[in-house]
Parts: sequence; structure tokens; C-alpha cells
Amino acid sequence: MADIPNVYAASKDRYEKMVYNRVGKSGLRFPAVSLGFWHNFGTKDNYDNMKAMCRTAFDAGITQFDLANNYGPVYGSAESNMGKIFLEDFRPYRDELVITTKAGYDMWDGPYGDGGSRKYLMASIDQSLNRMNLEYVDIFYHHRMDIETPLEESMQALADIVKSGKALYAGVSNYDKEYTEEAVKLLKEMRCPFVVNQRRYSMFDRTIEEDGVKDYCKEAGVGIIAFSPLAQGLLTDKYLHGIPSDSRVATDHRFLHASDLTKERLGQIAELNEIAVQRGQTLAQMALSWVLKDDEVCSVLIGASKPEQILENISVADYTNFTEEELARIERICARK
Repeated sequence: MADIPNVYAASKDRYEKMVYNRVGKSGLRFPAVSLGFWHNFGTKDNYDNMKAMCRTAFDAGITQFDLANNYGPVYGSAESNMGKIFLEDFRPYRDELVITTKAGYDMWDGPYGDGGSRKYLMASIDQSLNRMNLEYVDIFYHHRMDIETPLEESMQALADIVKSGKALYAGVSNYDKEYTEEAVKLLKEMRCPFVVNQRRYSMFDRTIEEDGVKDYCKEAGVGIIAFSPLAQGLLTDKYLHGIPSDSRVATDHRFLHASDLTKERLGQIAELNEIAVQRGQTLAQMALSWVLKDDEVCSVLIGASKPEQILENISVADYTNFTEEELARIERICARK
């Protein structure tokens, strides 16, 4: 990164490398590609590599770092590592960053460390700010729907957190259309700036199309940021010739398993890879471009295990156009079960 005295000169070059999209109808803009801390920022990961990834991302124009209270492992460790990196490298650049976090899934033992209660959300934002050495986050998300807690209670907690200055905007994650509609209504009544729903979306996972969230968010002026755009690594070329020893399937069995790599799935991946090659992209790049092709999605969250992966993927923001033939081929391939 540039030395502090040269920050403004460096900023111009940095921002020319990235496309920034408006988040719904708000005044906020997200980089087309954002860095997620879900994987590779926990206690088992290399700290110097984490710092290098953050520096590489920021210097490439990625201004958004996305976290949650229980990212790790262990829970809280991604935020703690972010806090250390912030103090060492990023404090002078705070106003050039969008730093977000979430609460909703299990975080600590007992009845108050999970869900959507006011007590949990209020406690969690304070803990997160302490771990990250921040005075505020740009967006605080309720991480999941909680049918056991009145939605009004959860939304009032978000509104009060924003009113307190601990967050600038409110967001939700993993909310379906019904919950999103009600959240929009409640937060509008509370005069709280609600800007984004974070949902899983990829060529292999079309749930936000099927449940109506994608269309509704556009209509309501709420942005969508997509996580798992590479389907946990399936939409890459890494598994075309077997399972690499350093791959997620081989090293982390929480989310992707060897059983997911069926003959049919591998066939789809190979055919999609052919389209990507014809477009002059890697499969991962094409998968990210595909998610960004419509203006409903303002950013894609990428995970990375090394800085080079970040640099490989930032180019997708300038290459989101697909021909009708390409889209039709992708649809035929992905429609096969």
C-alpha cells in the first residue's frame, strides 16, 4: 500500500481498477467485487497471508471487507484478525473502506448468543466493534431469519444500533422474500436506512430467483450482495482433473464434500469451463461475471486463500456482458440435474 502522505494520489490509481455499483436506491456504492472473511481468516490460518490478501484487495480497489461475529474458526477470530490488521495497516484509510459484520447464528453458549433477540444483537455489535478496534461498522446485518423472535424486535434492534452510531446502515442476510418485505416495511417506519440483503447466488444456486427475492429487491430499492458465487469452489477448474490436496474438499469438510463431485456435476463444470475459455476467462471469472450480469446484484463476495486469487478475479467487473447464445448454453447446462 502507499505511504500515508501519498494516500490521495494512490487512491486515484486504486479506484480506476474497480467498478463501483450503487446499493439499491441508496447513496452507498459497493465495489463490484468484495472480500469475504468467511474462510482463511481464522486461528488456523497464516496471519501474514491474511494481511497480504487485505493489502492486495484494497490496492486493487476492493473497498469492502465482509465479516460476521462467528467467522473463524474459532468464533470471533476473523474479526480479531481484522482488528489487528486494521490497527497495523488500515486505520488511516477508514473512510475509504466499507467494513461490515453480522449476528444471527450461534456465537456463544447459553440462551443469549444466537437468534434475533434485541439482547443478542445489541451485545454482539459491541463485541464485534471491540474485536475489530472500530468505532462503527458501515453495515450491521441480521444474519438469518429467526422465526422464534418477532421480526419487529430484531429490526428495532438494528434501527437502534444505527441510531446509536455503531452502524451507518442496516442489512439482512439469508432473508426470503416474505421476511425481506416485512423488514423493508418495518425499517422504513423506523426511518432506518436499510440497504442490502446478502444471499447465496451462483449458476448452480438460483434460490433468489425462485423465491422472488431478486425481483423484489430491485422493486423495493434494496441491493443484493451475493455470497458463494463460485458454489464453494465447484465453479472453478480446480476439480476438473481430480481433487487437489490443498483444495477445500480435501482440507475443510464443513461445506463441500467429495460426494458433491458427481459424474454429472463434473460434466457440467467441464462444459461451463469450455464456455469460459471461449470468452477468454477462467471458469471462476465467468461465474463471477455471470452473477454480476444483472443490476440487481451490486457486488459479489469472493473468498481467497492467497493474494493471486484476488488479482485473478478483479477483472470480472469489466466483463459482465454475455451473448444470448452464451446465456442459453449456460442455462441448458445448469438445468441438468
